[in-house]
Amino acid sequence: MKAKIEPQKNQRIFIAGHNGMVGSAICRQLQHNNDVELVLRSRNELDLTNQQAVLNFFEHENIDQVYLAAAKVGGIVANNTYPADFIYENIMIECNVIHSAHLANIQKLLFLGSSCIYPKLADQPMAESALLTGRLEETNEPYAIAKIAGIKLCESYNRQHGRDYRSVMPTNLYGPNDNFHPENSHVIPALIRRFHEAKVNGDKLVVVWGSGKPKREFLYVDDMASASIHVMNLQKESYDKNTEPMLSHINVGTGIDCTIKELVDTLATVVGFKGKIKFDISKPDGAPRKLMNVERLKSLGWSYSTPLTDGLETTYQWLKNGNALVANKPLNNTSLF
Repeated sequence: MKAKIEPQKNQRIFIAGHNGMVGSAICRQLQHNNDVELVLRSRNELDLTNQQAVLNFFEHENIDQVYLAAAKVGGIVANNTYPADFIYENIMIECNVIHSAHLANIQKLLFLGSSCIYPKLADQPMAESALLTGRLEETNEPYAIAKIAGIKLCESYNRQHGRDYRSVMPTNLYGPNDNFHPENSHVIPALIRRFHEAKVNGDKLVVVWGSGKPKREFLYVDDMASASIHVMNLQKESYDKNTEPMLSHINVGTGIDCTIKELVDTLATVVGFKGKIKFDISKPDGAPRKLMNVERLKSLGWSYSTPLTDGLETTYQWLKNGNALVANKPLNNTSLF
C-alpha cells in the first residue's frame, strides 16, 4: 500500500506595507507564485503601532514569512517638522512586528531599511561596514535611528532566539506607487511631476534646485522587490557566510550613480519637455555623492536589471495613466505605507 502524499502547504506570507511603493512591488512579484498565499492588511484593518492588535494578528493568522516594508516616510520638510512622529512610529512598527513574529514562532522575516542609516560623511561607495562609524545627516536622523534599530532588532532576535531575520538597505528608489506630491516627494517623482505640468501648461522654463553637480544612485522599485525576495530565500548557510551576526544587513542598489544634471536631462527627454532648464545655485546641493557598495549582494547572486532610462519611462507611463497625478490637490506630508 502506497503512503498517502499530503499536498504541500502554501506559504502564508504577510507583507506589512503592501500599499506602499516597495510593498506593492513585492506583492506584484509574489502573487504569481502558486505556492504563496499573500496575507495583506491595510492600516485601517491593522494598526502596526498598536501592540495588542499586532499580537492578536500574528496569533491567529499562521504566518510563515514576513516582509516588513511598512514605515512612516516623508521628505526633508516632514522629517524636520515631525521628528518625534518619525522616530516613535517607526520604532513602534518594528518592535511590534518583529517581537510578535517571534512570539508566533515565525522563523523568516525580512526588514527593509534605508541608505540614510549611514554617516553623513561616509566613504564612497558606502559599504555595510560604515554603519555606526560617524554622525548621521541631521535632517532625517530620527528616521535613520529607527531604521538602525530595526537592523539591531533582527540581529538581536537571531542571536538570542535563533531566528532568521534579515535586513536589506535600498538606495534611492523610484517607480509605480511613488509619492508625487509637489512639495514632499523625492527627487525623481518631484521632477517628473514638474516637467509633466510644465509640458501640459506650455511653460518654457523649469527651475531645478542646486548646481546639478551632486551624484546620486537610483534603483527601480521592481528590482528592489526582486532583491528582497532573493535575500529572503537565500539558504541560511549562504546568508550567514556572507554577513556577520552584528553586521548582517545587505545593501541593495545598482552600484552606478549619475549627476543630478544628467538625471534632469534624461527626465526632460522622457517626459517630452522641450523648454529651458535653469539650475538655481542659491539652493543647497546636499551631500556631493551617495553611492552604495553592492558587492555583498552581487556575491550572493543578485544584480539589478532595469536601466535608469527604462525605469523612468515605465514610471512616467504609469503616472500618465492617471495612477498618481491628482492635479494640485494637497496630500498629507507624511504617509504610512
